[in-house]
Amino acid sequence: IAKRFRYDAALVCALKDMEEEILEGMKAENLDDYLNGPFTVVVKESCDGMGDVSEKHGSGPAVPEKAVRFSFTIMNISIAHGNESKRIFEEVKPNSELCCKPLCLMLADESDHETLTAILSPLIAEREAMKSSELLLEMGGILRTFRFVFRGTGYDEKLMREVEGLEASGSTYICTLCDATRLEASQNLVFHSITRS
Repeated sequence: IAKRFRYDAALVCALKDMEEEILEGMKAENLDDYLNGPFTVVVKESCDGMGDVSEKHGSGPAVPEKAVRFSFTIMNISIAHGNESKRIFEEVKPNSELCCKPLCLMLADESDHETLTAILSPLIAEREAMKSSELLLEMGGILRTFRFVFRGTGYDEKLMREVEGLEASGSTYICTLCDATRLEASQNLVFHSITRS
């Protein structure tokens, strides 16, 4: 059992909700509000288990007792201006539930590879298509161009391989628990400690 939204439609809704902040950000950077882009939007994806959601009473259909949520957060938005990139929006609380947009909610165990793959595959395909395309969206009465960069840094470590292989995060870190970068880890195979939670 799952509820899944179309990725592009969800991103459009999120950007439309942020219209005022985007236009204010352009003013703050002394940019003309008629600039049509391209705007680069950095999206952080998260996918994690939500624990036990079972009902302890009633005699409804037998469903998995755990839930998994796939969501995204718009981390920052920038626009190319001349030879530089101007950042017009940055999420100040990137880990807050308030800026986290649910994209897919499913009753499934996060270790159930087959179910996760079946439910998330169309979503991943939509994301892959958006990596090489642009979104045209009317904002402030002007049609503007948006490009998307996706970061999978919010994946639960158990889900990393499920969703997109070992390097899903696109991160410089070797794993989700310590601050060793891939370069450091390749030179030092012994000393690592858990420093990130």
